[in-house]
Amino acid sequence: MKSFYFFILFLLSIKSFSQEKDLRFYIEKAQTNSPLLKDLSNQIKSNALDSLINRANYKPLISVNLNANYAPTLNGYGYDTAVTNGQLVSGLIGVNQKIIGKGIVNSQAETFKLMKDGLLLNKSIALKDLNKAIISQYITTSGSLDQMDYNQKMISLLKNGTDVLKKLTQNSIYKQTDYLLFLSTVKQQELQVLLLQQQYQNDLSLLNYLSGETDTSFVKLKKPEIVLKSIENEEKIVFLKQFEVDSLKIKNQNKLIDNNYKPSLSLLADAGYLSSFTYQGYKNLGLSVGFGLSIPIYDGNQKTLQHQKNETALATNIAYKNNFNKQYQQQLLMLNQELRQAIATENQLQSQLQIADALIEADKKLLLSGDAQITDFVIAVGNVIMINNTISQNKINKLQIINEINYWSFND
Repeated sequence: MKSFYFFILFLLSIKSFSQEKDLRFYIEKAQTNSPLLKDLSNQIKSNALDSLINRANYKPLISVNLNANYAPTLNGYGYDTAVTNGQLVSGLIGVNQKIIGKGIVNSQAETFKLMKDGLLLNKSIALKDLNKAIISQYITTSGSLDQMDYNQKMISLLKNGTDVLKKLTQNSIYKQTDYLLFLSTVKQQELQVLLLQQQYQNDLSLLNYLSGETDTSFVKLKKPEIVLKSIENEEKIVFLKQFEVDSLKIKNQNKLIDNNYKPSLSLLADAGYLSSFTYQGYKNLGLSVGFGLSIPIYDGNQKTLQHQKNETALATNIAYKNNFNKQYQQQLLMLNQELRQAIATENQLQSQLQIADALIEADKKLLLSGDAQITDFVIAVGNVIMINNTISQNKINKLQIINEINYWSFND
């Protein structure tokens, strides 16, 4: 019975170690767990509610006011009844309606729309930053896995050679020192694989950390499918859109400033009961209507100064946009140059690898016949391992460059 349980546990352990996860899994986890994205989503909802609250100000304000006041006098002492009427009771329903022009309504609505656009841009950039970080770490982790797998395969190759060399040494075809030299190379490779396993586990832990996941299990990553995307129209790039929104916000502020200097009109009305009970209090049911008008005349030339301040802010925004455009173009030029260099390096390394692999195959045949120099074979194996590790590093570098280009030139 115990052996059966151990068998089940063994199968479960194999399943946990053999499961694979892809890049989409980590991106979705990171987006779900990101507090920044949740915060920005909630800010967008809050902005929509603020817009509705502002619209509510356009509607009539209706209120019910109940008041009762009694000011007694004793032997001529007390409040002046000409002021207090001795006593006062009121129960009124009041209505206050602001008369707001269409221009004011539109500029206020535009304010909330621009705030929403700004928040949506911030969310888009935050999402891009998050995706870029996850993709970058996924590339690094996947590269560590490739190096680990390749070096494990080389151990199998070396161990097969060790078995052959041991037999040949026992038959006095090779010296004992040759066998020990080869065995030392195998042990060095085993240490290298151990270090690569640890590096992969650390990189995988960091990937989980960035994704907001608490997971220390050992999983294998699928090959990252990262391709260079076609560059969008520069005017549509989200980074440039930010300058456009900032410019529109400044222009909208000018409209709001002008609105503050327009006359404001309010209609007032109330109806109900208002009486001092000094004469026929039962007849004091009634209503009143009126209006309030405010006309700005002079405020020390603040309107002009505020417009000048906004014009300065607009000029600053344009200067930053022009500078960003120059740096944006230079950034893409440098990244594409680095990508071409990585591709050229990759082609050169593949050419070297073909020669190194051919040398290994030739040395393996010589080893079986006892004609190989062990030192030459060890050097050849070391060269193949070094070239493959360099290819892996160059591949990681190339994918990181592609990730960077996609970040700057594509809105996803």
